[in-house]
Amino acid sequence: MRVKRRIWVTAAVATTAVVGGILVGEGVTGTPVSGDARAASGAVRADVRGTALKVSGDGASASLEQRESKPFSMLGVTWTDPSATVPGTVEARTRSRATGTWTSWLPLDTEIDGRTEAGQAGVRGSTEPRWVGPSDGVEVRVRAGSGSTAGLPAGLRLDTVDPGRGSGDAEPAAYALDAEDGPSEEPSSPAPDDGPVSEPPAGQTDPATEPATEEPVPTTTTDAPPSTEPGPDPTTSPSAPATSPSTGPSGTPPPSTAPRPAIVSRAGWNADESLNDESPDYMDRVKAVFVHHTAQTNSYSCADSAAIVRGLHAYHVKSNGWKDLGYNFLVDKCGTVFEGRKGGVDRAVQGAHTYGFNRETAGIAVIGMYTDTAAASAATASVARVAAWKLGQYKGDPAGTTTLTAGAAGNNYAGKVFTAGKTYTFQQVSGHRDGFNTQCPGSRLYAQLPLIRGYAAGPVTGLTVTSVTGAALSGAMYHTKADITVGWSATTPAAFVASYELLVDGRSTATVKGSTTSAKAQLAVGSHTVQVRATHLSGKTSVSAAVTVVADRTAPTFTTKPGLSLRTGTVNAAAVPLTLKWKATDAVQLRDVRLTAPVAKTYGPTVTSASHTAKPGKATTWKMSAYDRAGNTAAASVAGTPVILQETAAKKSGTWTTRSSSSYLGGKSYASGTKNASLTWTFTGRSVAWVASRASTSGQVHIYVDGKKTATVDVKSSTTAYRQAVWTTSWPSSAKHTVKVVVVGTKGRPTVTTDGLVYLK
Repeated sequence: MRVKRRIWVTAAVATTAVVGGILVGEGVTGTPVSGDARAASGAVRADVRGTALKVSGDGASASLEQRESKPFSMLGVTWTDPSATVPGTVEARTRSRATGTWTSWLPLDTEIDGRTEAGQAGVRGSTEPRWVGPSDGVEVRVRAGSGSTAGLPAGLRLDTVDPGRGSGDAEPAAYALDAEDGPSEEPSSPAPDDGPVSEPPAGQTDPATEPATEEPVPTTTTDAPPSTEPGPDPTTSPSAPATSPSTGPSGTPPPSTAPRPAIVSRAGWNADESLNDESPDYMDRVKAVFVHHTAQTNSYSCADSAAIVRGLHAYHVKSNGWKDLGYNFLVDKCGTVFEGRKGGVDRAVQGAHTYGFNRETAGIAVIGMYTDTAAASAATASVARVAAWKLGQYKGDPAGTTTLTAGAAGNNYAGKVFTAGKTYTFQQVSGHRDGFNTQCPGSRLYAQLPLIRGYAAGPVTGLTVTSVTGAALSGAMYHTKADITVGWSATTPAAFVASYELLVDGRSTATVKGSTTSAKAQLAVGSHTVQVRATHLSGKTSVSAAVTVVADRTAPTFTTKPGLSLRTGTVNAAAVPLTLKWKATDAVQLRDVRLTAPVAKTYGPTVTSASHTAKPGKATTWKMSAYDRAGNTAAASVAGTPVILQETAAKKSGTWTTRSSSSYLGGKSYASGTKNASLTWTFTGRSVAWVASRASTSGQVHIYVDGKKTATVDVKSSTTAYRQAVWTTSWPSSAKHTVKVVVVGTKGRPTVTTDGLVYLK
């Protein structure tokens, strides 16, 4: 049989208008609340249906057999007495409408107290509701813990919630079906059970606990037994005034020391205001906020967040029997903030979130499960923004402490015992577990509360200069020859930063918004300290560590201009060995010296010479540039032409023999073993090298320069080598010179073979 999906859309109960692409809704009381552009004013009625669980004969377990159901996306288990608890586990499994597959067993959190809003008639105890996504099948099992003597609470009931489709919701696969969709003609086979569940004997049923069909859950019920508490929880007393004394006669909410975050209004998430027609309860002030988690899953799309909030609203009202959604604010993992309990987000509206401490506090619930998973940074930032704004309305300090009066007796997760009527110290941003015996908001989110307090209270943390564009870093200092752009980062989200200032030598040179992370500066010549100062929304300031920036607009200098000289080494028709020398300095710090022609080389600031070769007979220009750390440059160059003078160009004296070989320059050389035989070359140049062949039997020569003996050179070598420049000398400038080579006639190895002379002009 095909059944119609139960989705009702009613007229809006609040007037809305779209201003600048942002939907603004006027709530029942209070000032306009912002929502996103997708929000619409049409309320969406959620369908909440209850099915009683079947309790075993010994009362130690209860179950709901695997079955098809009307569409739902959220579920929970409730029971009659709000002061009762389940002394064991509650689990459910569901079938996806999109895929038809069954989930594994999902635990339902039982660490909530149904008395949170004990002043309401018909309040029921319950598990935390769990978002499971669009589903059409369900199975439930409840088991008392081992050793438990208390039986399961009476009136166990599964409540499923279909939040309906809001105008801004995502389109889940399940909703792509026809409007009149229903179970398939061939129901899917049930998945195997994980374990036995005790059932009443065959044929025994309890009409009071297992009706044949699901039934819509009324908005209020009357099955709550008389309270066993000494009296109603003062934190939820319905005697609070209908207007907030803290707002004054005009009803104007108090201003805050922190800016108000963007908040999706109740109209924005399509709240069904017909669920609760009671007036909100107002308090004098908000002294603390309690952080919670809710919906028991992180596997949701942020496009579904509005539907989750609608589901929570319906569950809290129709399943728990509360007057409204328990939390004042809800935040999804993408950081979107939703208005919770009605009455005006800027008013001190009393919620139902922390049993015993609802008075003078606000509840912020993060949608998700954070026992083993940390909340996303977008979520923690939004929680901090809400906390800063809400506490700021009452001169609170998110990093400070305050005192709260216990409205009921109890204890918290750490074992601290509370006595009704006594005051206790709390952090102004606390976790649910600080006021009640629950793991909420989960160990990982609870560990993030110091971070949230820091975000909300300031100062800006983790402020660091990350870059100085237009400057070069050398060691711990930056060098620049022009203007710079300083970049920085902080671990505190930009939403909490009022402004940044760029400080040069302690003076502010630029001020930018908190969303900007760079600024330019003009520096005078000299050394400067550069810092960034951040101003938190609270007014607190913090300053980064300083970096040193040296402004230098003076170019380096070549104190020794580049120069060329011949050096020892192998000479051939394509390459003559030579040395390039220079010396560069800078007033601040030389970075390097670069040879740009005829080849490219880079030398460190302390290097003053390098070995190269040049082609003989070709004029070559050697170009160099010196760079300082700031990027200033100086250029210099030198030109030279190596010239080979073969032995035949010399004036001979004594006996010389011509030798032929391809190993010699020009294919020939002169050899002589005659004492005092000589060769004399005349040339005009600035550097000269004598070229000879070397062998184990080679002898010695005396060398005369411009008629003066300057050296005795031994050309003996353990290995034979040809075309070797074995002696060189240079002059400061080019001039006419003579070089004379005289055979010594060394005993036992008198012969010397010369391959000519090379000079540089």
